[in-house]
This record gives sequence, structure tokens and C-alpha cells, in this order.
Amino acid sequence: MTYSTKNTQKTISRRQFVRGLALTSIAAAVASHIPSALAYKDTHSHDSRTDNPKQPVLSGTEFDLTISEKMVNVTGSPKMATLVNGSLPAPTLVWREGETVTLRVKNELSVDSSIHWHGIVLPSNMDGVPGFSFDGIKPGETYTYRFTLMQSGTYWYHSHSAFQEQTGLYGAIVVLPKKEEPRHVHADYDHVIQLSDWSDTDPEQLYANLKKMGSYYNYNKRTVSDFFSEVKEKGFSKAWSDRSMWNNMKMSDRDLSDISGATYTYLMNGLSPNAHWRAVVESGKKVRLRVINSSAMTFFDVRIPGLKMTVVAADGNLIQPIVVDEFRIGVAETYDVIVEADTNKQSYAIYAQAIDRSGYAIGSITSDASKIAATPAMDPLPILSMTDMGMDHSMPGMNHSNQAMSSRMSMGGMDHRGQEVRDDSHSKHARNMSSMNVNLDEMQIPMDMNPKLPLIEVPKKEGPQIDMRATGAKYRLDDPGVGLRNNGRKVLTYADLKNLYPTRHAPKPTKELLLHLTGNMERYMWSIDGIPFDEAPPLKFNYGERIRVTFINDTMMNHPMHLHGVWSDLETGDENHIPRKHTIVVQPGAKISYRVTMDARGDWAYHCHMLYHMLGMFRRVQIR
Repeated sequence: MTYSTKNTQKTISRRQFVRGLALTSIAAAVASHIPSALAYKDTHSHDSRTDNPKQPVLSGTEFDLTISEKMVNVTGSPKMATLVNGSLPAPTLVWREGETVTLRVKNELSVDSSIHWHGIVLPSNMDGVPGFSFDGIKPGETYTYRFTLMQSGTYWYHSHSAFQEQTGLYGAIVVLPKKEEPRHVHADYDHVIQLSDWSDTDPEQLYANLKKMGSYYNYNKRTVSDFFSEVKEKGFSKAWSDRSMWNNMKMSDRDLSDISGATYTYLMNGLSPNAHWRAVVESGKKVRLRVINSSAMTFFDVRIPGLKMTVVAADGNLIQPIVVDEFRIGVAETYDVIVEADTNKQSYAIYAQAIDRSGYAIGSITSDASKIAATPAMDPLPILSMTDMGMDHSMPGMNHSNQAMSSRMSMGGMDHRGQEVRDDSHSKHARNMSSMNVNLDEMQIPMDMNPKLPLIEVPKKEGPQIDMRATGAKYRLDDPGVGLRNNGRKVLTYADLKNLYPTRHAPKPTKELLLHLTGNMERYMWSIDGIPFDEAPPLKFNYGERIRVTFINDTMMNHPMHLHGVWSDLETGDENHIPRKHTIVVQPGAKISYRVTMDARGDWAYHCHMLYHMLGMFRRVQIR
């Protein structure tokens, strides 16, 4: 499909308030295949008709964007939101690789604002992070962003000021390729699927509640009746032992999301489940879905019951096609999938469950806007295991070969003080492996997984800001994660990601940066190596050097780590097809490694993309 490169600023008429919908536009198809009016039943207002306007799509090379506050009604109660051009989500921006875009962003708020172009490679003063080669956009002022596009794919943009991202300041970016894409990526329809989480509670209050009690929004805590059910299943001794262990750690094996459906409404293209977004397509046609997780705090598990999805891109970069039933998408990640739906036969639900199963976002692929898919049954509540605590060498849901891989790749555990412990047997084993005539690619071990790679010294701190340490953190690239193991569906994992283009001759890293993701859930304190951002010195690198970054997650939460300005090349063991991403999810109690070429001078942000973790789990990176 094609897009016009003419600069078009589409405007549409719409209601001032619509119960169950966000004010003004709702993110819909980039290709504009969605009709402007849809009928549905809204359980809030009992009104069976409402406007479902097309998402504003702005294309070309020059754009005028205005940040302002406007009242919206997502849940049935009016609430102030932070919007771009009066749209929730913000307009979809369509650019073309190789062109230079100019974006004049005016701030009509009473406070500073900003826009960060997530995943776009650009000069540091165009990146949009206040305090990093950019002062932010003052009230009443306009800041002009200008940069040349050196990539194509699916990306997004959002505020990097205060909690404005939570209140609506986010939108999609589609960068069209300069050259024609491979045939397997071609589709008859092309839709953005933008997932997000909305709360009528002010984000400052959400954060204050979490600071009072980290589990404030966890309504799935264990009860006495749960204990008796466990006794029937495991026997009294085992049930008591398990419960005592978690109680002694002052942790819950149901602590999956900091903020849940207790306050969040999960949106698809700006629509609540009651409004139910829909893509109207002809039967048998290929549909490309550009799935973007623009939420502040929510991981989603996405599937389309009755349809296989062919994943063709991750974080804007083409990968070798992989057919799956489901994928987990972390905050700030994007995945492009191709589906073919027999819409003459039925409508299909695009179903995105929150990781803690406290709610979902939903839409339909249908041939008739009046015919929406039934809502699938929610999966069971996931229960964390010792694997997710980094304390167990067994990995449910992983095949035997990957267990062996993880064991071979382990380089020791952690003691109770959190100091790294080198296991000589593992080191000797790795050295012996390198001297043997073996195919390391087939064994799925990174070729230069060398314990002697020089470690970059970074400060570390112990204390009450750390409430646990992963004593057996392992690479778990083949692990779909809690709630998805052994569910009978083919679930995408990082081990499945293979760059569409060869990478064997890419440079190898010469140093390793080892960082621990740390926190205290009870006090809601987040840090890296026990040091919060406001106390941490910058990480300094020389321009052009190649670094391996290894994260060990000492917490029970997934952390999507995003390094601005440069790409992250994920080590999967296949040297010839290293996938390239801008956001890397580090699973609870796990470790992960990726390579970064420091090829962008300036000061860059490096942080967890969970909005309420970001205040502490953040670093400044300086490339000189």
C-alpha cells in the first residue's frame, strides 16, 4: 500500500463528549480503512450509536503540533488530558526514510513539556529529553525539531516531561521505506494498534499511593481460601512451606503489575473495551498490524483467537518471519504482524490482556462494522515462581536444549550481599568450549560470551533500597514469561527474533558493562546497582566503541530498558542474525546481554520505560 507524501492535516468533526470513548480522534488505520461512524452498545451510556472518527494522519515533511489540556471522557467521568492537536492518542505521523522532517511543537500548557521521538536515530538536541542537550518547551513557546530519517518502520512519540505520557501525550510514527519492502511484508491493509492504560486518578496521586504501599493496586493477594486450595493441591507441608517463604521475603507471588485494572482502563487506539475498536477489511486480504505499547506501566499479551500471526518486524526492524499465536509486548516495544482473516466467516478479536489479567484492551477485524467479535475468556491469574525470583535452575515452559543453553551461559550467582560470584567451573567450561571444534551457533551460545571481557567499573550501593537479589539469574531468551508458559499456544520469545539481514561481520564488543536492576517494592524505590538517578554519576563512553551491556534483574518486575540515541543489538546466540531493538525487556530474576555501538555523540537518557520506575531506574550516558 502507498501513502501520499503531500502534507495533509486531516480534520474531522466530532462530539465534545462521548461516553466510553476518548475525546476527539481515536487511533485507527494508517491506511484510513476505518469508516467514520460505527454503531455499538456502550454500557456506560446505553447509547447504541456514536462517532468513531478516523485517527488524524499527518504526512509529509512539515508539521505543526500543539500540546494542550482538554477534557475527555474515557470511563464515563470527565477528566483532563494532555493532548496533541486535541487528539487522544496524538495524530499518527507518516514520514519517509531519507527525508528531513520539521516539526514545530507549541506548548499551550501552564508547565514545561517535551516530545521524545522513541526509537528514532537523531542528534541529541532533537531527542526531546529535558536536561539532556535540551531545556524542554516552556509554556507559550514553540520548539522546532528538525532531523533526517535514517530508518524505516513502526515507532512512536511521547512526552518526556513529568507524567504527561500517562495523561495522553503519545502517538504513533510510521516511517515508510525508501526502497520497496520484501514481498512477505506487503499487505492490503495497514493499521496501527496502539495500546495504552488510562486512569481517572491523577498520576501524581497514583505515584503517591505506590509510595505509601507498593502493592496498593494489587487486588489479587492471597486469601485464607487460597491457602486451603493449595493444601488440597500440594499437601499441608508443601503449601505451608511455600506460603512461609513468600511471607518471610515480604513478597507476593501475585505481584505482577504495580498498577492494575483497579484504576486502569486499557485502551486500544484510544477506545475502552466498551467502545471496541474495529478494522473493517475484505475477507481473505492481508492485514498488517503495527502494534505499539504506549502504556505507562502495562505489559500486554496479544493474540487473535482463530488466526495465526506472522511477526515481521520488532521495534521497527525487519526480522525473519515467525508464525505465532501470541506475543507479549513490553512497555515501549513495537511488533508488526501480518494476518489473513476470513471475515466472511466470522469477526476476529484482537485481544490484549494485561499481564496481571486485571483487564484487557480489545478490537475486532471484521467485514461489517456492526459485527464485532466476542470477548475471549481471560487466562488464569499468573503465579510467580522461583524462576521469576532468579532462585531456581528449572525453567518451566522452556525446552530441554534451552535449559542446557541457560546452564552453560550462566557465569555464577549472587551472594546475599549482592556481590558477583564467579563460578570457576563455568569459566573453565567456557574456555574449554572455545578451544573445541564446535558450532557455537547451533549450540545457541553467543560466540564471544567471554568471562574475561574487561568489565567497566561502575559504583554500587547496598542498603534498604534493595529488598532482594537474584542468586541464580540466567539467560532465559526462550522463556515466554510468567502466565504464558505451557499455555498450549505458540508464544513469541526473544529467541525467535532473527534479523532479516546478515550480521556476522558486525564488530564484536571489547568491554562489558554489567548493571543490576534493583529496587525495594515495599518502599517503592527503584535504582540501578542500588543508586537512584539523582545520586548516580553519568556512564561515559568513547565515540565509536562497541560495548556489551549485561543486565541482571534483581527484582520481581519486568523492566523494559531503553537507551536513547543508539541501537541495542540483542545477543541470542545466532551471530549471523542478531536482532536490533530500541527497548529490551529484562525478565524478573533473569539476565540479558546486548551490544551497543556508541556512534552518536552527546548526552543520552538510559532508563526503564515503566513510568513510575523511571524516577530512580535511570542513567545519563555521555558519548564523546
